[in-house]
Amino acid sequence: MTRTRNAVLAAAASLALVAGCGDSPDRQAEVAAKGASVMPFDLERTTHRFARTETGGVQTVVADNPADTGQITLIRQHLRLETDRFSRGDYTDPGRIHGDDMPGLAALRDGAARITVTYRDDPAGGVITYTTTDQALVTALHAWFDAQVSDHGQHAEHG
Repeated sequence: MTRTRNAVLAAAASLALVAGCGDSPDRQAEVAAKGASVMPFDLERTTHRFARTETGGVQTVVADNPADTGQITLIRQHLRLETDRFSRGDYTDPGRIHGDDMPGLAALRDGAARITVTYRDDPAGGVITYTTTDQALVTALHAWFDAQVSDHGQHAEHG
């Protein structure tokens, strides 16, 4: 009960922070610079898509040029690794890019055992799907997705 209450409180706090998370060119430039040290693919040649679902969400990263096999390989390698980490509650990389106070991040770390995280290839990249029956974690995932779209600016979109 306490864990669920804490997840709800964390999700609520995350939603309150989303408005100030990104949206500024300075913040987006900072995130892009930090992202280059974590993500092996080129942000200028790829797009992140974040689609909310009733049970969580779907994160897709694709090469802007579907024939860019180098970027596609890098995307797939990275997303497979992140899927493994996220399944274990290790959200270190998003914390390094966006900050440990990123909306939704604490709840996702704490609730990792209640989130199913799966990977699959996409013809132009890769897809991570997050699924949970815990509504507080769905809310946290949505806040986390919104923060990423805001922080990544032109490199991300709602899917």
